[in-house]
Amino acid sequence: MIDLTGKRAFVTGGGRGIGRATALLLERAGARVVVGYRARKPEPPLQGVGGDLGDAAVAQGVIAQVVSSLKGLDILVVNHGVWPPDDVPLAQMTDAQWESTRRANLDAVVYVCRAAIPHLAPGGTIVLVSSTAGQRGEAFHADYAATKGAVISFTKSLAVELAPRLTVNCVAPGWVDTEMSEATLRSKPNILKTIPLGRAASADDIAGPIVFLCSSLARSITGEVLNVNGGSVLCG
Repeated sequence: MIDLTGKRAFVTGGGRGIGRATALLLERAGARVVVGYRARKPEPPLQGVGGDLGDAAVAQGVIAQVVSSLKGLDILVVNHGVWPPDDVPLAQMTDAQWESTRRANLDAVVYVCRAAIPHLAPGGTIVLVSSTAGQRGEAFHADYAATKGAVISFTKSLAVELAPRLTVNCVAPGWVDTEMSEATLRSKPNILKTIPLGRAASADDIAGPIVFLCSSLARSITGEVLNVNGGSVLCG
């Protein structure tokens, strides 16, 4: 039912996890896809562009490469980010950690969107990936929660700013069984007891709603935060 034939998509953080699953599903739906990566080059069949998107000039250059390769842009999925795994009270959080998290989770989102928006074709869409932590907060991970909360506000701001030319939405996952969170899920099995569905989501579980928001089925949805968390946070 979802047909994205002829659409041109860029997915950041596409080398693994949610980003890779999203890119593969977009391709299955018919889109041409380029993924962004920083540390790990994506495995075939995905085409990738590397760079630190927390640097404004790098983000601008990456978007230029993507647009040149795809001859335009219809879909932007901003998925990249970091989650420092250690519990750190705010009173003990270093400036280095705060700046690193902010740079990856917020500055890079702003820089990528700022560079890409002029190239997105009318009727195009932006999907940002936030987190349930951006809605309810997360003790000992205030840096992560604050940046993900900012992404939600950023989504709502852009949705109004860019309408009616573009739609802008956000997916907010809860716990996802990916490489980034596997150590925490393994060391804290009680986490699963907080999820009504009784399991962490898979990367594919998040990719499906993202691709839905990229499709014509969601053409009347903008400024929305779609929760994909197994019922652990009931917002919306």
